[in-house]
Formats: sequence, C-alpha cells, structure tokens
Amino acid sequence: MKKFICFVSAFLVVTACTIDKTDYESEGNTTVPDNHEFKEVISFEQGPYRIHMEALDGKLYKGYNEVRLHLVQISTKQVVEDAAITFLPVQTKATGEKETCPHSYQLKYQSQEHYYKGYSVFTEESTTGQWEVIFDFSVEGQHFKQVHPVTVLPQGNMNLNMTSFIGNDQERYIIALVAPIKPKVAENQLVAGIFKYNNTRDKVESDLTQLQFAYSSVTDYKLFLDPRMPEPSMGNHSSPNNKDLVQGADELYYGVVNYTMTGNWTLNFILQNDKGRLVKGTKVPTDFTPGVAGVKSELFIDILF
Repeated sequence: MKKFICFVSAFLVVTACTIDKTDYESEGNTTVPDNHEFKEVISFEQGPYRIHMEALDGKLYKGYNEVRLHLVQISTKQVVEDAAITFLPVQTKATGEKETCPHSYQLKYQSQEHYYKGYSVFTEESTTGQWEVIFDFSVEGQHFKQVHPVTVLPQGNMNLNMTSFIGNDQERYIIALVAPIKPKVAENQLVAGIFKYNNTRDKVESDLTQLQFAYSSVTDYKLFLDPRMPEPSMGNHSSPNNKDLVQGADELYYGVVNYTMTGNWTLNFILQNDKGRLVKGTKVPTDFTPGVAGVKSELFIDILF
C-alpha cells in the first residue's frame, strides 16, 4: 500500500507541473533583446561644439533609459569637461498640452568615462504624442540651447517593464525597472527607480521652465519584494534569498531577486514610505497551487526571460 501511495503522489506532481506549460525558451529568445552597447541617438553641432547623445542600442524605449551626452570642441576635438548641461524630455499631446516624465535635469559629468550621464523614464510611446528633448548648456560664459525630436518605441524587454499607479495617499507614482537587462538563473541584483508626481505643479504644467519639477525620486522608501511564477503550471512558487529594495546613493533602489528557472515571473511589491506607512501593495498567498493561477499583489510588474 505504501508503494501505491508513493506512485500516485509522484504521478500527481508530474501532472501538476505539466498543466498548460508554456514554451518559455521560445518566448525568451524572441522577447529579451541583449542590448548592452550604447549607440548614438542624436547628433548635432551648436556653435563651436559637437554634441551627441547615446542610449542602449541607439534607441529610446518606454520605461527607464540611461542617456549619455558627449560634448566635444570641434576645432580641437577635446572633450569639454566643465559644462553645465540640463536635459528636459517633453511630450506634446494632440491637444497641444505638454507633459514630461521622470528624468535627471542636471546631467553629471563622469570623469573616467568622459561623458555626461542622466536618464529619462518615458511614460508613453511616440504614438500618443510627439516627444522632444531640450538641451541647455553653458561653456565658458556662452549659453546654447537645442530642441531635438526623438522617437520613443514600445519596450520589447519585459525585464525593463514599468508601472504607474495612485497610492493610498492619493499621490501618483511610477516604478520603473532598471536592471537586470537580461537576467540569469541565479541571484540577480534588482534595480528600480521610484518616482512621485508633484501635484503642486499642475497649474504651471504648460510652462517649460517648470516641467523640470514635475517628478522627483522618492527618498528613503522601501519596496518589499515577493517574486512568483503565477502560471497554473508553475503553482505560484517563489524562490529563496530574495532581498527587498532600499535606496542607494544614486537615488535608485537596490535589492536581489533569485530566479530559479526561466519563464514568466511576477514581481509582487509592497511599497512603504519613509514613515513606514503603506503606499500600495498587498501580500500574496504562499500556497503551492498547481493548476490554479497565482494571486498577484495589487502592485506588481510582470517579467519574462
């Protein structure tokens, strides 16, 4: 009798793990681009200077984009290291209304790499309105300005997904995944930006000089993490050794996510503010539920690798 029970149990486990199984390898190969090279997006000359902006794969996507600006003196081909450069992404809707997105307004010079570094979290694709970036820079008392249109593409890499939501405090937030770009079956450093919309600027939103204040990084929040494989075939299982996300010196939030296999994962979150109050998110059941889709937090981001 004991042998019969063991045989039945093993049969149930094997059956549960094959219910509605997805071809993860096929999906992963087509949806996770391996873009690790920065290439030129914009190039122009202004006065005695040449400027070009780079991003991963030379393209801008909905979600978090690191941008690198190179500023060179044309006649000497020398890199300009002491310029004051501001960067403002602006979207013009069909109605004529102008909006921005989370971004670094003051670009910071990286002395070892010889470029100015910043980011932009594009909240919409170009299909919803025309995006442009406005550069202002000052060098040796001279001031220059350049407005350049850009195209924002759909994000094809689910590992860089984002979500926007209204918190329990009635404030508007954005969480954008920054890394890993291409996860491994291992413990991965998970990096995210968490931004808040500044409602006090609503009445002056159309003023370009004020759009720089529309979003800010939240300070000393905590993002609790519970990764799950929610598909019925995976039984809502999680993984060990995950770490919640806390803020680093660069204002981004850092944690660890342990992916034990490739496939569809859901990053379930609970966001807590600097006073320990719940902003958004719910705990998810810990039950193993083969054949049943796992319950997600009210705050989550789906990924696939």
